[in-house]
Amino acid sequence: MSPIKNIQYKRVLLKLSGEALMARDGGIDHNTLREIAGQVREIRELGAEIGIVLGGGNIFRGKEGEKEGIDRVTGDYIGMLATVINSLAFQDALEALGVPARVQTALSIEKIAEPYDRKTAIEHLQNKRIVIFACGTGNPYFTTDTAAALRAIEMKADVLMKATKVNGVYDRDPEISKDAKFFPKITYTEVLNRGLQVMDLTAITLCKENGLPVIVLNIREKDNMKRAVLGEHIGTIVSGQ
Repeated sequence: MSPIKNIQYKRVLLKLSGEALMARDGGIDHNTLREIAGQVREIRELGAEIGIVLGGGNIFRGKEGEKEGIDRVTGDYIGMLATVINSLAFQDALEALGVPARVQTALSIEKIAEPYDRKTAIEHLQNKRIVIFACGTGNPYFTTDTAAALRAIEMKADVLMKATKVNGVYDRDPEISKDAKFFPKITYTEVLNRGLQVMDLTAITLCKENGLPVIVLNIREKDNMKRAVLGEHIGTIVSGQ
């Protein structure tokens, strides 16, 4: 397939939660992994350059470990290692589809992944390799949402796409409240003022300060990412207007 020159977003940072990959008994659902990898291949074939940040919540979450008596800093580092597991699995799924991919980590694990380097990452993107950023920011107390916002800004991405299990942003959880109000568009300031759980405060603030639009979409709808990259209004757009 020849790349489409007029795609809306030429460089995309995709944020995937660990929960999006979770099997019923925890760990990784490999069917879901392959399905999402196939969607990523499709938007790459359109001509998009793609970076990915994966969460690790399907394996371990630092805040949950703290409830069990694990030191929060230690727990957050364990969570960072969980993102490496997800990232390597996703890299393997992409390469099985013939898509070149690289994992870069904010913590040094050079035997299995490249250390994070902005210039090298940009070169990979320009050469149509998928870059998967693991270990968050490399610091405890910072979420993978914040890592996604940071990497998107560093990579000069045109958009941050947050893939979720619902159709976008609501005023409350639509899986619990049937009358939850859906927002097709919303500003960063409204998200912050309403305390909406789109991304954490630091992530939204980073996006606001750098004018980075966020699209929140349902990853369960197979063509959503492709349609969004092509410029169709999918899910919720979070921006300054």
